Amino acid sequence: MIYSILIVSMAFVQLIAGNLESVAVQGRLVCNGQPVSGVRVKLYDDNTLSPDTKLGEVTTNQNGNFQLTGTSDNWVSDQDPKFNIYHRCGMTVPVCYYKSSYDIPYQYVTVGTQPQQVYNAQTIELSMLPKDRDCLNRRK
Repeated sequence: MIYSILIVSMAFVQLIAGNLESVAVQGRLVCNGQPVSGVRVKLYDDNTLSPDTKLGEVTTNQNGNFQLTGTSDNWVSDQDPKFNIYHRCGMTVPVCYYKSSYDIPYQYVTVGTQPQQVYNAQTIELSMLPKDRDCLNRRK
């Protein structure tokens, strides 16, 4: 009886507290083969029924490299991570930014606050990405 109460209590605490999950991503951004510094990269938990949860953001270093780690507490569903890149590669008139989104496979999500592995996005050539403009999300 006490064992059953303990199991039910733990399940209830898990339901209330949610699932603390973490994810990490790294990569390198280039424009026409050259490393691009200062490009903003944001890590999100892509939510279906509510606005996406931002888990972190960085700008690329002088070599075009970035690395992001984020943790979220989902009580409805598992984390659905993605990262967005906001850049101006190939833009003749610098109005707004181009935005590209990449999903991170769920296998890179870890239960807890420390990711067990890092998703390597490799080198991404910005000039080859779709040219969707984003004038609102750059600084959020």
